[in-house]
This record gives sequence, structure tokens and C-alpha cells, in this order.
Amino acid sequence: MKEPAAKEQKGTSSSVWSGMISFGLVNVPVNLYVAVKPEIHEMNYLRKDDLCPIQYKKVCRLTGEEVPFKDIVRGYEYKKGDYVVLSDEDFKRADVKKTYTIDIEVFVDEKDVDPKYLEKPYYLEPQKKAHKTYALFREAMAKAKKVAIGKFVLRDREHLVMLKPEGNVLVLMMLRFFGALRDPSNLDLPAKTAIPKNQLELALELIKKFEGAFKPETFKDTHAARLREIIAAKKKGKPVHVREEVPRETEVEDIVSKLKESLSATVH
Repeated sequence: MKEPAAKEQKGTSSSVWSGMISFGLVNVPVNLYVAVKPEIHEMNYLRKDDLCPIQYKKVCRLTGEEVPFKDIVRGYEYKKGDYVVLSDEDFKRADVKKTYTIDIEVFVDEKDVDPKYLEKPYYLEPQKKAHKTYALFREAMAKAKKVAIGKFVLRDREHLVMLKPEGNVLVLMMLRFFGALRDPSNLDLPAKTAIPKNQLELALELIKKFEGAFKPETFKDTHAARLREIIAAKKKGKPVHVREEVPRETEVEDIVSKLKESLSATVH
């Protein structure tokens, strides 16, 4: 089998991985694409005095000299100053199958996947001649109302993933491993205690006032939009005005009055 490689897709970015979805003895060749597009281009770091762009270089820690990318290898430090060098082939040998396949291990109800584990979405596209097997896998999951949980290796790291059908596409969602989540027990959290009845009733009433369906298309990145406005204004030498004040903390004695005030205000 060919090594996973990037492939250009018409009109979009290139694929970040190519391989197989593997469940049972069925293998579906697919290409993996990032599903998220940036709302605003990344900022450049500049020297304050003359706006000279800052460049990050790979330098030798001992001599300070720049090292070309072609001369860089990866190594594991097993003892201070002693390394074992690992090649691309070594990473593939660590788990050949998972380097080339998304290995499905279990089908579950999506509601059983805690949102804390969700990380980043990707799209899976069938490769040539794989449309029928891709469609079969997609439609079977949709009919069963299940999502698939599996693992594969991307950029030398094993990832836990969830596959779910969404219209005509299979969405791959990166998941966090259980051990990656920190234990919140060491945080300074309020203990479970009796909440005054009037406060709780007002809070529940406010929640009910804001109830509605989740419609993702109605939520816009207003921060990025405001940044674009600021950039446009500064390009023209226009002043930039602050639109809002920093919100102030609600004091304990003000909770009831603030809840009542919120209830009487017009909800968006």
C-alpha cells in the first residue's frame, strides 16, 4: 500500500491524510480534510520600532547556528545528552495498521459521548471507486443511529476518533483520550449547598426565557468581524472607539435584583 499522502482537492485545501476506514473485514479508502476554516488570518509578529517581520528559526542550542530542515531528525532522550534517533519508518513500524487505517472498534449512541472529549472536526471523502462502500457505511450508521469510535495515527500520534454521518458526508471528530482530561477535584469549587428558593426560582425562570433550539448558523464570530473593522479603520488612519465597557462582577447581595432586572429586559 502507498504511504499516506496529501492530495489536492478541487477548490479546497489539500487532504491531510489518506488511508482506509476499517470495520470488520471491510476497508473503505478515504481522504481526510480539515473541516474548519479560519475566520481571520493569523497575525504576524513584528518588531515594534520598524515593523520588521519576526522570523522563527531552528537553531542549535549549543552553537546558536541555524539548522536547515533537511538536517533535522527526531530523537528520544533516554539519558541526559544521549538520544535514540527515530526515523519516519520507525514511527510507521510502531503500528503499521493504524498508520494506514482508521480502525473502528465500537459503535455507540452519540449522546453517550461526553462533549468534553470532542476536539476537532474533519471531513472524510471516498477515494476513486470507493463511493459505493463509503455510501454503504454511511447509510448503515445513519439507519442504526450510531456513531463509530476508533483509532488511527496522524502525524506520528495515535488519535481517538468518532465517525458520524451528516447528510452525504462522514464527519470525523477528533476525541481526547480519557487520560488527557485533568481531574477538576483540585479546583477551588463551591460545595453543594442549599440555594435560597427565591434565587433558584428566578434563575430557572431566566433559563426558561432563554430556551430555544440550537441553530449554529445564527451564531457569528463577532470578535473576528470587529477585528476586521479595526484593521480597516487603522489602514485608513481612522480612530478606533471602544464600544462596550468591561462587565463588573455581580455581588452576592445584588443577585436577586440582577435576576429580576434580567427577566424584565428584552431577550434577543
